[in-house]
Amino acid sequence: MTDAVFHLDGERHVPTELARGPWDPGAQHGGAAAAILGRAIERFQPEFGLAVTRITFELLRPVPLAPLVVTTAMTRPGKRVQLVTASLRADDVEFVRATALRVLPVPSDIPDDIDGPDRRLPDPGATAPAGQLIAQERPTNFSDAFELRLVDGRPFDTPGPARMWFRLRVPVVGGEEPSPLQRVLVAADFGNGISSVLDYERFVFINPDLTVYVRRPPVGVWVGLDAASWLEPGAGGYAESALYDERGRIGRALQALYVAPR
Repeated sequence: MTDAVFHLDGERHVPTELARGPWDPGAQHGGAAAAILGRAIERFQPEFGLAVTRITFELLRPVPLAPLVVTTAMTRPGKRVQLVTASLRADDVEFVRATALRVLPVPSDIPDDIDGPDRRLPDPGATAPAGQLIAQERPTNFSDAFELRLVDGRPFDTPGPARMWFRLRVPVVGGEEPSPLQRVLVAADFGNGISSVLDYERFVFINPDLTVYVRRPPVGVWVGLDAASWLEPGAGGYAESALYDERGRIGRALQALYVAPR
């Protein structure tokens, strides 16, 4: 297995086989693209000290397994609230667009008894290794970049909700330690997959977007998902995931779904 999801070649982000997604062997996983854009947003004008509270990715077209560049811009400047956009491109073609809301951190001297329900996932060490997400022959892909721990559910086997822990086994970018935000983003895009209510062999259930709300950065290397998918025949569908670290709830992810027979 290769040693990173991407390598840098100047300003170009060169994907390895670990960036490959589940729907097209020539296209990247949304979580891989999200992590690269999240990295760029974190590095863009960080001197303001604002925290990424919400980030939305519009997956405009399949992202090729080819070198890509990232551009960033400030679309709403401010000392307390900012909007930063980032775009993943090759030549003149835009593949993914991200919009991040950066907000001044919540004051540390607010009351400490205002937290919501103390919900946690069972510790990763107390859960079973999940093995391969899709039990069939397939080329190396993004899921191979993770150690997976299954709390409950049977992803890609028995339709329905699932809870699972994710830990990156390799860096997103070669030679760099993944940031807490990157660890959240790479896991968040798995929600629709692990909670599918349809047979993977008969249907596609692709998310053309991903929105992640972050209450706080994860502590440690594990990110957990409590995921469920909701579909309405003749209408629409979405997947939603509560996000956790080993200390408790850290955020939420939402994905709209495009569903079609294979």
